[in-house]
Amino acid sequence: MVDDRDQNLIGARSISTQIVRNRMKSVKNIQKITKAMKMVAASKLRAIQTRTENSRGLWQPFTALLGDTPSVDVKKNVVVTISSDKGLCGGINSTSVKISRVLSKLNSGPDKETKYVILGEKAKAQLTRDSKKDIEIIITELQKNPLNYTQVSVLADDILKNVEYDALRIVFNKFQSVVSFLPTVSTVLSPEVVEREAEAGGRLGELDSYEIEGGDTKSEILQNLAEFQFSCVMFNAVLENACSEQGARMSAMDSSSRNAGDMLDRLTLTYNRTRQASITTELIEIISGASALTG
Repeated sequence: MVDDRDQNLIGARSISTQIVRNRMKSVKNIQKITKAMKMVAASKLRAIQTRTENSRGLWQPFTALLGDTPSVDVKKNVVVTISSDKGLCGGINSTSVKISRVLSKLNSGPDKETKYVILGEKAKAQLTRDSKKDIEIIITELQKNPLNYTQVSVLADDILKNVEYDALRIVFNKFQSVVSFLPTVSTVLSPEVVEREAEAGGRLGELDSYEIEGGDTKSEILQNLAEFQFSCVMFNAVLENACSEQGARMSAMDSSSRNAGDMLDRLTLTYNRTRQASITTELIEIISGASALTG
């Protein structure tokens, strides 16, 4: 006859195997989810990668004409931080926010001001903690539908109408490969700064070598070019960041799936050892009981 203490021991053994079994089931479910998320990210990446590569040719002529000078010293800086709306994509959003904060500190001074324009929920969540008073515009759910140039140009126009700036500094992650992205800052200067730099002897805004048709003045042409440059850079930056997001999510979900597999192997080993120990203990008890009866 088994006493109460033995029953408690048997109960403890059965509970431990049940706990391990439940844990194994949970890990298997998590692994299925991470594998599915990796496949979804791969599908989205293929859909957007070609558009991203094609968009790189839009802003290059403007950079050749108007330049991209991150070291320019101006009074009114606007940092446009581009991030994702969803997480589980590694550290791409934290990287963009860190660079934005560094730019804000580098361009701070007694006669200077730096404002933020935020695209994406993740940058919004981080920057509102310590820089809420410096945020001018917040735009979220930008990638809810497939993006096109018309949508981004409308957003760029709204930003230019509602923000006073001498330099717009767009912070985003440039896509290089599925496992690699490059934090990037593109600078778009206001027409006044471009004209000032050109008059100071720089090569910026040098339009004299081009044939200009129509009655527009140089200032008007620079105004139009600066607006068009910003919309093109924004379009490319949003696509580059979306591509980097999906690539980073693929890598993160692949690592999670591998970690879940390793954990499942360890849990399986633990479950087998626990089960074998339970069976061995029960056999010893049966044999001991039989020996006591025959003895």
